Amino acid sequence: MEDWKSNRVTAALNGTNPTLICRMKSGFVFFGDTQFLPGYCVLTGYPEVFSLNDLSLEDRATFLTDMTIVGDAITAALNPLRMNYEILGNSDNYLHAHIFPRYEWEEERLRKGPVAWYPLENWSNPDYDFSKFLDIKAKLQEKLNERG
Repeated sequence: MEDWKSNRVTAALNGTNPTLICRMKSGFVFFGDTQFLPGYCVLTGYPEVFSLNDLSLEDRATFLTDMTIVGDAITAALNPLRMNYEILGNSDNYLHAHIFPRYEWEEERLRKGPVAWYPLENWSNPDYDFSKFLDIKAKLQEKLNERG
C-alpha cells in the first residue's frame, strides 16, 4: 500500500496525495481511488472529527454545502443522471462523504440501487484505477476552481 493511503489528509497537507482535488472550507476533496462510476469523489472533513454530529450547526452546514458543491462540479463536468451522497463512517471512523455520480448507461438494476449493489471486485479492478482517469480529475479541479 502506498504511504499516502495510510493518512490521506496528512498526505494532502504535505503534498503527497495524488488523489487530492482541492481544499474546501470544510475539508479536502479527493478523487476516488476507483472510478467505475467516473467522477466519484470523497469529501473529508478537516480538522478530523468522528461524525457530522460532532460539528457545530454552522460547521455541519458548511460540510453539507461543500458536499453539494462537489456534486455540482461533477454534474457540470460529466452530466450524470443524478448524484448520490453517502455519509457512513462505519469502516473509516472519521467524517467523510462519498459523492457518486449515477449514469443512464448503468445497468438498470444497479442504477436504481445503492452503489453497494455493484460487485465488490469493482473496488479493486485495475481498469478503474484513478490514475487512468486523470482527465476527469482535471475537469473536476477546473469546475471547483471556478466556484472559488
